[in-house]
Amino acid sequence: MESTEHFNRCPIFRSLPVLGDAWNLLILREVFTGVSRFDGFRKKLGIAPTMLTKRLNLLIGEGLLEKHRYSEHPPRDEYRLTEAGRDTLPLLLLLREWGKKHRGEQTVDRLLDAQTGKEIQPLLIDAVSGVAIGEREIVRDML
Repeated sequence: MESTEHFNRCPIFRSLPVLGDAWNLLILREVFTGVSRFDGFRKKLGIAPTMLTKRLNLLIGEGLLEKHRYSEHPPRDEYRLTEAGRDTLPLLLLLREWGKKHRGEQTVDRLLDAQTGKEIQPLLIDAVSGVAIGEREIVRDML
C-alpha cells in the first residue's frame, strides 16, 4: 500500500482534481475549438450557470484559463487558455481517440488540422527513443 505522502507527490493524483472532472475537460475542449464566452459554453454544453461559474473559476484558479474583459458596459469577460491550458490539448486529443476506439467509434464531429484540412490522428511519441508510447513496456522507478 502506498503512503499518503507518495500520493501527494504523484503528478497523476495531483492532476485529478482539475483534469479528472468531465465538465472541466469539456470546457477546455470548447476553448480549443473557439468558444471563449460564458454564453457560448452554456449553449454548447448545456451546463447550469452555477456549475459553469464554479468550473471556470476553478480552471482560472488552477492556471489553465485567464479571464479577459471584452466589454465594460455591460461588463463581459471571455476566457483564454494559459500555457498550462494549452498543454492539455494532447491529453484531450488522446482521450478522444481512446474514447473513439474503446467507447464506440460514432462521433459527432471530426477535428481537422486548420492548415491541411486533414483529420488529426494523435499519437504520443517518447521524445528520447522516438517510439510510440504504448509499444514498449514501461516500469516505474520510485524516487
